[in-house]
Amino acid sequence: MSLGVRWTLHGDGKTPAPGAVVRPDERLSWPRTFGLGAQHVVAMFGASFVAPVLMGLDPNLAIMMSGVATAIFLLATKGRVPSYLGCSLSFVGVAATIRASGGDSATVTGAVLVVGAALFLVGLAVQRFGARIIHAAMPPVVTGAVVMLIGFNLAPVTASTYWPQDQWTALLVMLFTGLAVVCLRGFLSRIAIFLGLVFGYLLSWVLDLVFGKIHSPAGGAEAVDHWRLDLSAVGQADWIGLPSFHAPAFEWSAILVALPVVIALVAENAGHVKAVGEMTGDPLDDKLGTAIAADGAASMLSTAVGGPPNTTYSENIGVMAATRVYSTAAYWAAACFALLFGLCPKFGAVVAAIPGGVLGGITVILYGMIGLLGAQIWLNGRVDLRNPLNLVPAAAGIIIGVGGVSLKITDNFELGGIALGTLVVITGYHVLRAFAPAHLKTQEPLLDAGTSAYDEGAGTVDEPGDGGKPGTGTKPGTVEGSGTGTKPGDGGKPGRSEQP
Repeated sequence: MSLGVRWTLHGDGKTPAPGAVVRPDERLSWPRTFGLGAQHVVAMFGASFVAPVLMGLDPNLAIMMSGVATAIFLLATKGRVPSYLGCSLSFVGVAATIRASGGDSATVTGAVLVVGAALFLVGLAVQRFGARIIHAAMPPVVTGAVVMLIGFNLAPVTASTYWPQDQWTALLVMLFTGLAVVCLRGFLSRIAIFLGLVFGYLLSWVLDLVFGKIHSPAGGAEAVDHWRLDLSAVGQADWIGLPSFHAPAFEWSAILVALPVVIALVAENAGHVKAVGEMTGDPLDDKLGTAIAADGAASMLSTAVGGPPNTTYSENIGVMAATRVYSTAAYWAAACFALLFGLCPKFGAVVAAIPGGVLGGITVILYGMIGLLGAQIWLNGRVDLRNPLNLVPAAAGIIIGVGGVSLKITDNFELGGIALGTLVVITGYHVLRAFAPAHLKTQEPLLDAGTSAYDEGAGTVDEPGDGGKPGTGTKPGTVEGSGTGTKPGDGGKPGRSEQP
């Protein structure tokens, strides 16, 4: 049985001929392949740096497990679906909600592990029954509303936690990142979030040299004098060592908050498979269920040892589109590089030292991108919000999710925020549809028998950031992927991410 780890040399192994592409089962020379692998790692850095920090998890472990997850995905799909799996931004709001209610890192990873298991089961169901079941349960009006409430639910995190730590740095980082997202082209456009982080790092260092310490909240509600950029932990960290592992803990309240993200992850994977199939010319409908299940299995493994969940990254789709190299050998090289980074505690200490003001400027754009992806899904799915069958459940669910409305069921159990908003959208839509007159049930399906039935140009969600914007068959970025996305064919520009 082929595992997709054998490649034939493309041409002379140096440069693809004009108009030619390097297919997944081909490769360039090994030095060029490893160079492309390093480029893929850089492309995913923005989201994979930021996401674990925002979730309060070990960035070293996140990077290392992203390499493991990528290897699992490539083996499961037998090398037919080139993809990098990085830390999903879709769970940032979930982690913030769980921690706000008293949960710790173990509670966060336990809840997300259950989401990974649910995603794995969805993948098996899609493999068995086909992609029709996705549309039946999650039509575009539902998917868009859930993604929107997940993204906008994060707004208070930026407003109350990051921005107040250094408002002027946050403002300048926001402006720089916005310019990078809009004005840069080619590969630089795909790492705009990463460039924003580098700019913020340097700016904080310069402000510390010029003005000294700042008096503001630093990780807490009380204002204190502190350095904007504190690198003391970097000097104490070892160059080589294992990241910190911990076991997950399971609480029903946390699990219910996290489960709605399954919808975003299914959409991310469906869009990714569609985009790769179009770019490589290889119909991948038969691999949709496998891709979803592999993502779920990889996330389960990562969270079982204390890492974050993973999802496919649209930034890396953009790298493939720009280079026209779809070789899975490059992704194996990227996975190896990620494993090596994960074994360097000093690298993790640098990531963990990102100043709060820098995160404030980044997340203003990133969280907004995630939320607005929901609107993009409505546009791609041609959702008519003049139809009350679509408008009523979406409106109610979004307000509940964004506003943090809660429903107390018992003294020890209540539903609120993301969980309650998602429940209202899904159940509200299907219940209302059961009683609605026939003329209101005319929404065309997003999916037919397989992903080839997507409308031309339609996309789904990425990561939360992963963020991204849909292009011809591409998925909007991450609710993780990094928060940025690309459109194949023109070099792309960051938009969305799952896939920082």
